[in-house]
Amino acid sequence: MELDLTRFSPAERCTLQLRALYEQAGYRKFRCARFEEYSLYQQNQKFLSDAQVITFTDLDGKLRAIRPDVTLSIAKNAQPAPGECKRYYYTEQVCRPSRESHTFAEISQMGLECIGAVDADRQAEVVRLAVDSLASLGTRTFLEVSHMGYLTGLLDALGVDAAARPRLLELLRDKNAHELRQAALSAGLDEEGADALCGLLSLHGPFDTALAQARTRCRCQAQSDALDELEALYKDLGTDAATVRLDLSLAGDMEYYNGLVFTGYAAGAARAVLKGGRYDLLARRFTPGACALGFALYLDELERLAPSAGAEPDTWLNIALPKGRLGDKAYGLLAKAGYGCAEDYNETRKLVVENPEAKVRYFLVKPSDVAIYVEHGAADIGIVGKDILAESGADVYELMDTGMGKCRMCVAGPKDFVDDESRALRVATKFVSIAREHYEALGRDIDIIKLNGSIELAPILGLSDVIVDIVETGTTLRENNLAVLEEFMPISARFIANRASYQFKYRQLTELLAKMKEALKV
Repeated sequence: MELDLTRFSPAERCTLQLRALYEQAGYRKFRCARFEEYSLYQQNQKFLSDAQVITFTDLDGKLRAIRPDVTLSIAKNAQPAPGECKRYYYTEQVCRPSRESHTFAEISQMGLECIGAVDADRQAEVVRLAVDSLASLGTRTFLEVSHMGYLTGLLDALGVDAAARPRLLELLRDKNAHELRQAALSAGLDEEGADALCGLLSLHGPFDTALAQARTRCRCQAQSDALDELEALYKDLGTDAATVRLDLSLAGDMEYYNGLVFTGYAAGAARAVLKGGRYDLLARRFTPGACALGFALYLDELERLAPSAGAEPDTWLNIALPKGRLGDKAYGLLAKAGYGCAEDYNETRKLVVENPEAKVRYFLVKPSDVAIYVEHGAADIGIVGKDILAESGADVYELMDTGMGKCRMCVAGPKDFVDDESRALRVATKFVSIAREHYEALGRDIDIIKLNGSIELAPILGLSDVIVDIVETGTTLRENNLAVLEEFMPISARFIANRASYQFKYRQLTELLAKMKEALKV
């Protein structure tokens, strides 16, 4: 009896199709144990996406953990002989902390690993299987490819200190050019070096075009070698390269990936559905001299996929604006850039207003919800205050600082305040994550008191020692005998984009962004 695949969910259908694809390519199934000794993860924390794991004491008295990662287990057990290449695929669940639910969540993955003697042919094979895996989803897809060697080569050539690199990588991943430049200068680079680092953000697009541009910016042999490897891969892929694009700002974790890195997107999914790359450093912790390459497909992300590969691409931009003064200013800027609507959203009870000619639709949401709508793909783009963006930790691209609504995040308290370092500092704030990260960076122990309003009352009534809050003019502080003790984060409205929308609506999105920048100059 022939199976009717249309009766299955996207994740189920994908699992069946990919199992046949991987086995036909010569990969054999790897079955992981649900539990591993905790020491495996403790000794390899830097190769985990999050150090938090669920642990328990087994009946034999050993401390074990519910598996947070598949690759570690495969790398530990593969143990290829010299010259041997072991190839596995898997369908497994891992348990990781969820930022959204604030608990642990099970994540369904399907992927493959190639460990041992991984040559150029094997590398091309893995990338080709990644392309084919995306193609099997039955919708429009893109695979973005980069190489850590090009990035690390540039950082080495510029003499960037190792301690500054994680922050620069984070800003590159967020395509945050405005803060990247400042961070580069703070790391000791001159203007020319900061320009070179920010220039990585423009090395994005069709593979051959972006590759040619990258050639003109090489500063060392390591960068040239990385581009040679990428060029060879592009040629090996042949017709499979049609849906592959180059993005040399695509940065993986430096402690994990050491070469090729790639990310896959599918129309309808708000986040990346596939991630992979070369991880020789991890493989060599278990097998000296081994190389390794693999990827994981996130099955849970497939349930929202567009139904048909032949469907017309959605060319409308969905824009989330915050209610209130900032939203009015943001809309005014967009209207000035040519994206206004005939209907005034402030004078209608409609939740959504549109401009069919410009193909944009707006909806107003609570300011704290803008980043959530964008991250989850309900909106393609949005304008949100940096305070809310930083507090939410939303996984979005931060493409522009509009300069609107300027203020600053501060520590404030009594004018004569003296910190007693013999005890935990009591901090009142509604920005819990921002306050915690600030004081963790200083190494100061704190007790956080979360408040939702009248933050200035807390130190006046003795509820807290200090507050962490937004300060615009400082008038309220002065009138209550309080003062700014420290400024640590500039705040303004930022233009953000959903990571998947950036891939599929790149032309419309960048055109709108360019017009906004022009409007800001006028």
